[in-house]
Amino acid sequence: MKRFFIAPAQRLRIPLELACLCLLLITCSKSEVDTTDPDSGNPPVLPQNLYYPPLQASGQWETTSMESLGWDAELATSLNTYLETEGTQAFIILKDGKIVMESYFGDFTDSSLWYWASAGKTLTAFTVGIAQADGKLSLDDRTAEYLGVGWTSAPPEKEQKIRIAHQLSMTTGLDESIFECTLPNCLQFKAESGSRWAYHNGPYTLLQNVVASAVSEDFSLYFNRQLRNRIGMDGFWLAQGEGNNIYYSSARSMARFGLLVLSKGVWDSEVILEDPAYIEEMVRPSQSLNKAYGYLWWLNGRDRYMAPGSQVVFSGPLIPSAPSDLIAGLGKNDQKLYVVPSQSLVIIRMGEDTGDALVGPSSFDNALWQRLSEMMGL
Repeated sequence: MKRFFIAPAQRLRIPLELACLCLLLITCSKSEVDTTDPDSGNPPVLPQNLYYPPLQASGQWETTSMESLGWDAELATSLNTYLETEGTQAFIILKDGKIVMESYFGDFTDSSLWYWASAGKTLTAFTVGIAQADGKLSLDDRTAEYLGVGWTSAPPEKEQKIRIAHQLSMTTGLDESIFECTLPNCLQFKAESGSRWAYHNGPYTLLQNVVASAVSEDFSLYFNRQLRNRIGMDGFWLAQGEGNNIYYSSARSMARFGLLVLSKGVWDSEVILEDPAYIEEMVRPSQSLNKAYGYLWWLNGRDRYMAPGSQVVFSGPLIPSAPSDLIAGLGKNDQKLYVVPSQSLVIIRMGEDTGDALVGPSSFDNALWQRLSEMMGL
């Protein structure tokens, strides 16, 4: 049984249609997008008149109808059918902070908890920014200042070159073939820091230890006080595997965080991250090797990109069918957090793997955005 909401509230049913996935993302054709490096252009303008839901989970979250936006409600019904066939548990679209579409499938509800997988890396990136704004650390600091000498198996002179910025940008130079382990013997030298981009969970996960050391407090406690509680999120961090730390929350909490990023670190009248420069840097290319990667955020609209588990550089944008200014948290089994400043949109998807079994970008991104773009008239 599925439940979905399209403002104004209604329940629609249509026959099951055949859903066609696009080819793997790397084979999708390039569309016309703005590939201008944002460092040489004007930064996105902060969306005006954003709505922020009450901090209390029981509070009413305001809605906006598709009709008022000129969107196609019939295509929204078709979209829900597609989402259900692709194993989706929860799907939300916010426009200017208000709910336009909210869908739950099976036994999933607005209070059910689900894992973010690597989409949760964006939470860590934001928390690092808070710690820097608090004067507790600097991105240029050596990681060893917080984790101690010997936190890797790299030669001492190589380890000393690894900085927090390298962890945020996936350029530590450590061997990613041991993907999640955070023990020193798993973190082996492969290349000079800053010279090689490779998606690697071990050094990323240790960013949370860096923050904990810098603020002299458990990372989860610091995160809860400085971020989660201030915007009304629920959820918790749970250690899994060989040190990997995964965030679990309701779908609405993921949407709240997306709204915070859309508003550039401001929640209503409260500034959550008092470092505008960091917020801009977080969602720009963090290095020249993979232009589609910021500080743990994926970036659309660039002229080339790299994918997890590969050293191949692909031509064209990450998600050709999506707006060029889209930024995203992308997690295993197609956990999706999309933020589109030019359209004042936040879109989230939680659920099961749609078929590619990848840890980040997948063909589902492009297939979904083809439908969204048609529905919204983008």
